[in-house]
Amino acid sequence: MSVTRPGLSAFNVMDHDTARDRLLTCLDVPRWADAVLAGRPYATIGEIEAAMTAASATITDVELEQALARHPRIGERADAAKHDAAHSTREQSGVDSADADLARRLEEGNRAYEERFGRVFIVRAAGRDGHDILEHLQQRLDNSDDLERAATIDQLAQIAVLRMREALS
Repeated sequence: MSVTRPGLSAFNVMDHDTARDRLLTCLDVPRWADAVLAGRPYATIGEIEAAMTAASATITDVELEQALARHPRIGERADAAKHDAAHSTREQSGVDSADADLARRLEEGNRAYEERFGRVFIVRAAGRDGHDILEHLQQRLDNSDDLERAATIDQLAQIAVLRMREALS
């Protein structure tokens, strides 16, 4: 059961531009943010999460590219000028940067993924360690283009929901 939290009440009455900016830090797709904003006020966290997920279903290829530009490669250090560095660093904290073999395998996997699909590999890294992420990457390399596009959008939506939960807490 979803509960109402004070952060949700504040989001519901936040001025449009501030609320939009908050959403864009979750997923950098302006049309998506506008669709989520159009659903205000939300009674529960579950309602806003459902709206975020539903709005992500219509992300175009151009919007997908824009959203992915804000995410560093898994296992790489985020560049504050290009990425949401604070979010990315925290979300990827389960990747052991001292494990040289894992770092090499993630780098190779990222490269193979980018060659295969023409975009950066994205996964909800929060709550996963580097080995889990590598396994997820290797499994997704076998996806068809359409299945992988859907998986990428699903992962972006999961990341957006986690970021919003954090923002509302």
